[in-house]
Amino acid sequence: MSRRVLYFTGSGEVEVREEPVPEPGEDEVLVETDVSAISPGTELLVYRGEVPAGMAADATIDALDEEFEYPLQYGYAAVGRVAAAGVGVDDAWRDRRVFAFAPHASHFLAVPEELRGVPDGSAGRAALLANAEAAVNFVLDGAPAVGERVAVFGQGVVGLLTTALLAEFPLEALVAVDGHERRRELALEFGADASVAPGADDLRAHLDGDRSGDDATDGSPPGDPPSGSGDAAERRGPGGADLAYELSGNPAALDGAIAATGFAGRLVVGSWYGTKPVELDLGGAFHRSRIRLLSSQVSSIDPTDRGRWDKARRLAEARRLLERVDAERLLTHRVPLERAPAAYRLLDECPEEAVGVLLTYS
Repeated sequence: MSRRVLYFTGSGEVEVREEPVPEPGEDEVLVETDVSAISPGTELLVYRGEVPAGMAADATIDALDEEFEYPLQYGYAAVGRVAAAGVGVDDAWRDRRVFAFAPHASHFLAVPEELRGVPDGSAGRAALLANAEAAVNFVLDGAPAVGERVAVFGQGVVGLLTTALLAEFPLEALVAVDGHERRRELALEFGADASVAPGADDLRAHLDGDRSGDDATDGSPPGDPPSGSGDAAERRGPGGADLAYELSGNPAALDGAIAATGFAGRLVVGSWYGTKPVELDLGGAFHRSRIRLLSSQVSSIDPTDRGRWDKARRLAEARRLLERVDAERLLTHRVPLERAPAAYRLLDECPEEAVGVLLTYS
């Protein structure tokens, strides 16, 4: 009996290979995969050959602890059923539907502690668990507060889930930014108050709140009079986002996110740019802006939160998020594993068409 395994074999190249199905060890289970989700951010970096040399794929996940070097197995969002178990595994695991942080393959080994149970009928939604966990992590790191104005740059799967979670907060404004119309439309459906293209003339207007017609939109710091006149402007304070997220994966978006962030605002950078260069204009207003830039990545929890949050609690919240939103709307394409090269080309070349892509195995 053989299994099918996806390998990244070079820049712009993936292939599916057949290998013997491994036998589970005493404390392992064999999972037969139903679907696995492509993570279009990190996986496209791997697909394009834009990952820095010498980095571990993910040192926090046993299945991904090798360095990024072709040929490479990758992926971390598989849903399937336990097909066999070692003699040391509780019989209750047999035939159970589960989620695992495992590379794309028709069969894989895991220990029960690495698995999460999945209700029947929700395989597609469950495959988004890793993306939802990232969204929860971003919101924890950004710590949105009541009445804040928030902008989310990038409305891919993770960006849309982040928008959906932020929409549950009592914000003054939640603005989504993306270059593709379909994703902007989804952002509105997922709770954004406004959704605009990068560089849109009205982006800053959405983030300045109701300024009663004055022109106090220059981001003057507290204590300085706004450039316009009138008590209303002073009550509103400086314009711009109190909190912004850069989740597009596009280095050029970071400059736009900085420009949209108001005085003393926070900017959470969740994108991983890999080897792509980042050019920023930090010589002007940024120097006096007191904007705080924060890197955020799901492999760790902020030290200030670790006393009360761990990975299990964060995953539980991610599952609840997927239950509250219409996550299936994020899955625009289902592609058989044998056609994986076409799936990656679709995400790479046609982002205006594809948002979330599932690989199927039957």
